[in-house]
Amino acid sequence: MRLRKGVLKSFNSGAYTATVQLASSYKVYLEDVAVARNLPAAEMTLGRKVAVVFFDEHNAKEA
Repeated sequence: MRLRKGVLKSFNSGAYTATVQLASSYKVYLEDVAVARNLPAAEMTLGRKVAVVFFDEHNAKEA
């Protein structure tokens, strides 16, 4: 398991998924990243710094 820093680029409150730009990459965005349901949608503002947990570093869908 690995923890990485990122920036929130978009948030889908219906599906509770996000698009995140990792801090180490300016061109690659992770899309449809699952967001914990205990986080209020009002806290998911664009540009906010976030933490992304990778359960499998070789599979971005496991973030």
